[in-house]
Amino acid sequence: MKYLRNFYKYRGLMYEIVRKNIKLQYRDSILGMFWTFLQPLLTTIVLVFIFGNVFGKSSSGVVNYPIYLLCGRLLYEFYSQSTKRAMRSIRNSASVIKKVYVPKYIYPISNVLSNFITFFISLIVLVCFIVFFCVTGKNPPHITAYILLSPVPILILLILAIGIGLILCTLDVFFKDIDYLYEVFCLLLFYMTPIVYKIDALKISSKLFSYVLMANPMYSITEMFRCCVLYGEMFNIHHLLYSLGFALVSLFIGLLVFYKKQDKFILHI
Repeated sequence: MKYLRNFYKYRGLMYEIVRKNIKLQYRDSILGMFWTFLQPLLTTIVLVFIFGNVFGKSSSGVVNYPIYLLCGRLLYEFYSQSTKRAMRSIRNSASVIKKVYVPKYIYPISNVLSNFITFFISLIVLVCFIVFFCVTGKNPPHITAYILLSPVPILILLILAIGIGLILCTLDVFFKDIDYLYEVFCLLLFYMTPIVYKIDALKISSKLFSYVLMANPMYSITEMFRCCVLYGEMFNIHHLLYSLGFALVSLFIGLLVFYKKQDKFILHI
């Protein structure tokens, strides 16, 4: 409870850091916040152009490939960007941490939240895609009442990003090499997550490799989101339990590791 009261006490500082991070992200850009919409739009167009023909023929289960791709891409982009910025947050704030006492967990969490706000705004692109295909009638997504459950996988992803972000920023203080290793890991995660492909369409001879792909919590979160937004059906309860359990365990480990090591940060930054 003392930890939570301390978090509530510094909520104003958290708000200011989140607002500053969003402003700095587009400070030197001519288009500014418009990149929040333009970047996922252009990325989706490029990926659809490259992969659309291949997967449009081989994946009969894909209702609408551009929306299928955009759902996975938006979720992955939020996770990768938020965890990377959280990982570097303590080192980037070293000058402030050395001079003023501020709860150190504010820095990684505020970086995740600032990216979450940007991600939330970029969801407008997804809404525009859905409206476009529904109006034109060309491969429209199945919109049902289950779309109201779409915030569930998003919130699970937020918990996961905070937990992993706390773990990474703790490791990054003591082992700077983690920065480079995590870049490689995120590239691997992109291909291990069904963003541009559908697992059912892959010709996987080894069942073990198939289980490894599905053990990725991003797979469960992405599939749940697509079920609500694209397929108009209830998501798999096993995906919900697995991803939520993985996210909560990650958050618990992140808080525990961060709490035990935060007093030593000042000696290494």
